[in-house]
Amino acid sequence: MCHRDSISKDSQYFKGQNYPLTGNDTIAAISTPVGQAGIGIIRISGPQSCSIASRIFLPAKPVETFKTHHLYLGRLYDPDRDIVVDEVLLSYMKSPHSYTMEDVIEINSHSGYVLLDKILRIVLGQGARLARPGEFTFRAFMNGRMDLTQAEAVIDIINSRSEAGLSLASQQINGSFRNSLGQLKEQAVDILASVEVIIDFPEEKDEIIQGEQILKKIQDSLVKPIERLIDAHKARRLWIEGVKTVIVGSVNVGKSSLLNLLLNEERAIVTPVPGTTRDVIDSSVNIKGIPVCLMDTAGFRPTTDEVESIGLELTLTKMGEADLLLPVIDSSRPLMESDMDILSKCREKKAVVVINKIDLPAGFNMEECSDIFNGLNTVRVSALTGEGLDNLIDAVADSILAGNTATTSSHIVPNARHRQALEKAEACFQSAASMMQQNRPMEIIAFELKSGIDALGEITGEIASDEVLENIFSRFCLGK
Repeated sequence: MCHRDSISKDSQYFKGQNYPLTGNDTIAAISTPVGQAGIGIIRISGPQSCSIASRIFLPAKPVETFKTHHLYLGRLYDPDRDIVVDEVLLSYMKSPHSYTMEDVIEINSHSGYVLLDKILRIVLGQGARLARPGEFTFRAFMNGRMDLTQAEAVIDIINSRSEAGLSLASQQINGSFRNSLGQLKEQAVDILASVEVIIDFPEEKDEIIQGEQILKKIQDSLVKPIERLIDAHKARRLWIEGVKTVIVGSVNVGKSSLLNLLLNEERAIVTPVPGTTRDVIDSSVNIKGIPVCLMDTAGFRPTTDEVESIGLELTLTKMGEADLLLPVIDSSRPLMESDMDILSKCREKKAVVVINKIDLPAGFNMEECSDIFNGLNTVRVSALTGEGLDNLIDAVADSILAGNTATTSSHIVPNARHRQALEKAEACFQSAASMMQQNRPMEIIAFELKSGIDALGEITGEIASDEVLENIFSRFCLGK
């Protein structure tokens, strides 16, 4: 386990040798997307930052020493080839008032792959090494500028798919989750202190505090708040990660046409030939501010084609993983056995049944088939003309939002790692409460409380395994 506050500066690497625990070296990377743009940024962090800058930067006006948080105009110089590469703006942020809490230099140049790569190679040639993915943020964490919840929020801000998701991530990076966990930990430590007093002074147990009071505190101040945090986890899937929405149906019911209609683009191939879609086609769309991951799947029908059979197996897998199903029924032909089978599967999940091709003569009577569609949310559309699209969008949004935590009620959205640790903490506190009810020895109750506190510490990174740290920071891009 890695205890951030107790790591020695003499330490080298944690498991995998991906991220050095010492900040004695200087790192550099391109911090903007590589491509043609107005500005590109190369970031340098570490003790040699200023020294490297002084060797490759020729200021337009004489500068004896760089002043922190100032911009300097000048030319970027390649000392090995004795040539000027570009006119740049250089900024200096002195430790500890920087993103990494180390000396940081940022070179703002014109953008373009060749130029940025050239400047980075010049910096590396002067003694810096190439930063690993997320290493700047890793250093910010190791130096105490942020905890793990805030570091993970950086990823969420970069990857946000909706304004609501961005708002939630912004709240987390500003410390909302950390503060809530801090309050939980304070409550747990306070309860633990009461238990330890009873352990030390058993003869004064009744005079100091009643066991019932401790039990009530555990339930009201620890278990219930943690349960609310775990419940809020589903809001993350909704607003930050996106809603997995799978379009399913028999062959030639208009699944691909529906996908193209919702995306407002020709994403999937549409032909009258059955079985055109054999693999899963996925795209993202924003529906009423909700990020939705749409997946078009292979149509259901009996087949001996090996590739099509694999596609159908994949469709069933995606249906099981989906947050929302959009089963498509062709209203211009009689209901088939495959339609019935799909509708029965949809009763096990959230679903909006799309009655498609209403621009054609009806092949069955909805009223006569009311038993088949009873209890299912149905919307009539024409993927060809667009008729009914607004109603479909409303139905999809309403179905997704039903039962989900509103962003206005909570700014805390635990991710899967957080949830796992919260469930571990909850189990420990529940166990402590149960043992209290059974009048078990206070030493055992104290152990459970300590274990719950440690589980909370895993979330913020006070206690974190090497594997957890490597998994989190390896998901970052270079330069962040």
